Amino acid sequence: MKKLLLIGRSEAGKTSLIQCLKGEMLHYEKTQTMSLSGAFIDSPGEYVQTVPYGRALALYAYEADVVGLLISADEPFTLFSPGITSLVNRPVIGIVTGIDKPEADIALAESRLRLTGCETIFRVSAYTGEGISELLEYLSQK
Repeated sequence: MKKLLLIGRSEAGKTSLIQCLKGEMLHYEKTQTMSLSGAFIDSPGEYVQTVPYGRALALYAYEADVVGLLISADEPFTLFSPGITSLVNRPVIGIVTGIDKPEADIALAESRLRLTGCETIFRVSAYTGEGISELLEYLSQK
């Protein structure tokens, strides 16, 4: 399986997504530091929300086979700049989380990810499991 680095703001669903991908029970767990769990690298939301920490994400991308930019479908804004995917020399995928939320605007979240440079985008829900098998299949491809 490809090693995946997840990047997104706090509460975007990175840790929940990892728990779901690993088949674990979902429980709230605040990510305090960079965390490696099997084929998944979980980053604290503060790393993308704070400029000095943000630089570390580019370095951690070298540890991954794929970088995943997460945007929750109910986020009113995005922290990702247009064309940001060009900062790493790894494939970058977009992941729209929380597609099951009542306030979800999936099309808006997806368009924001396309502006970053993501060409491959997955729509997922860690709670219903929707889209998880497609993401796992992508990560399993050589």
